[in-house]
Amino acid sequence: MSKRCELLENCGFFLNFKGNSEVIKQGWIRLYCDNIEKSENCKRKEIRRQTGKAPPDNMSPTGRML
Repeated sequence: MSKRCELLENCGFFLNFKGNSEVIKQGWIRLYCDNIEKSENCKRKEIRRQTGKAPPDNMSPTGRML
């Protein structure tokens, strides 16, 4: 398996929701963060590249606001 997304450890979404909805988060980690190639589909990462700033902490990797 390729290495994890380089932003995961400091990702505001995962830090903010760390204690909640663990099943959902683990699904998102598997789908977006466990593999550097898959992480290119993360809307949070895309916004960071476009703006140079972290997206809101309540924005999921899918781009949906929670």
